[in-house]
Amino acid sequence: EVQLVESGGGLVQAGGSLRLSCAASGLTFDDHAIGWFRQAPGKEREFVAVLIWRFGSTVYADSVKGRFTISGDNANTVYLQMNNLKPEDTAVYYCAAVDRRTIISWRDASSYDYWGQGTQVTVSS
Repeated sequence: EVQLVESGGGLVQAGGSLRLSCAASGLTFDDHAIGWFRQAPGKEREFVAVLIWRFGSTVYADSVKGRFTISGDNANTVYLQMNNLKPEDTAVYYCAAVDRRTIISWRDASSYDYWGQGTQVTVSS
């Protein structure tokens, strides 16, 4: 059974930092990519970043490039380091997994097969 468990959300002031974690299990990591998405109230789920595990490759949304960093460790955990946070980063953040061999678009939430429960990030101005 695939499980993705996010943690690390919270309340932070603008300009601050948070690190989100996604503990993944039940996957063949060489065959999968782990992505982060976010969803603000009344908005569609939005791509943030993805880590293609086997190659160590990353892709970022333009809105977070230079501020957020996605990374992974040997304990099958993927991190999202978020610096210089802005109020518009406020959302529920989700990690998701997809088979890298069959995915059509890294940025399309509908391409991903497995999702975590989400963690709230609130950035105050």
